[in-house]
Amino acid sequence: MTGLILACGEALMDFIPVETVGGARAYRPCPGGSSYNVARALGRLGVPTGLLAAVSRDFFGEDLIAGLRESGVRTDFLQRLDLPSTLGFVSLDRVEPVYAFFDTGAAERSWQPAPGDTLPAEVTALHVGSIALVREPAGAAFAALALAEAGGTRIVSLDPNIRPELVRDEACYRARLARLLAVADIIKISAHDLDWLMPGVSPDDAASSWFQGRAALVVITRGAEGVTGWTRRARIAAPSIPTEMVDTVGAGDSFMAGLLARLHEAGDLTPADLPRLSGSGLRNALALGQTVASLTCARQGADAPWRKDLGRQELV
Repeated sequence: MTGLILACGEALMDFIPVETVGGARAYRPCPGGSSYNVARALGRLGVPTGLLAAVSRDFFGEDLIAGLRESGVRTDFLQRLDLPSTLGFVSLDRVEPVYAFFDTGAAERSWQPAPGDTLPAEVTALHVGSIALVREPAGAAFAALALAEAGGTRIVSLDPNIRPELVRDEACYRARLARLLAVADIIKISAHDLDWLMPGVSPDDAASSWFQGRAALVVITRGAEGVTGWTRRARIAAPSIPTEMVDTVGAGDSFMAGLLARLHEAGDLTPADLPRLSGSGLRNALALGQTVASLTCARQGADAPWRKDLGRQELV
């Protein structure tokens, strides 16, 4: 499989809490953003990948570009804007990371397609989600792109990666997610996000409801409790992989990259082939996702592993 996966969304600077030599609390800047993390992890796994986003021309933007290029991610889909970079400060005092974003007038939330822009034929899959779908005007633009591509010649992958603290118009956001969930080929969501999106609905019932739409693959992650994946014919649960935990920043994005990478390498990431995904194919995709996520958790920040780090789970 040689098609290109295009991650669509945000690129920003995460500030991760660290302790100084003197014991004081400080923050270390790390390139991040869910879509950025997915793209960079895919690139490190050797999968042809690009990032569709807006990036500032400031020095943080230069760091973001350098991180993509170092990981083998194409940057020719990026817009460079004379606007500031979004800064996201991370708290690791709870089970799930909590973020405070400083993004007024920021570049990444200002992305808009250029008039007449079309995606090249080499793009065979789009991945969307996270805060890129929350803030305007980029949120509406990315949603419109995914909706326009759904049901066509490209796979549409969705991970809502919900940040409730950023949602200002909950009714509008829920309606946007409902439209995307109805047309996405791949839906990946955490149990935490599912509780916010569909309170009281079991994972099995949620998956069943999404199969009433276009979905061919649904995956629900549960952190240390493992992951479950569904196709229209199979249900497979996989345990988490024990690791020496540093933090969980970027773990879900790394899982998403591993899942997409295995599907891509196996030739299953097409609208014709994904609905025929076998049970073993699903199991292998979940396994690689778990491996990539566990290795990320053993590092500080969203620092995904390279293909050479995977050991027996190496892509074939």
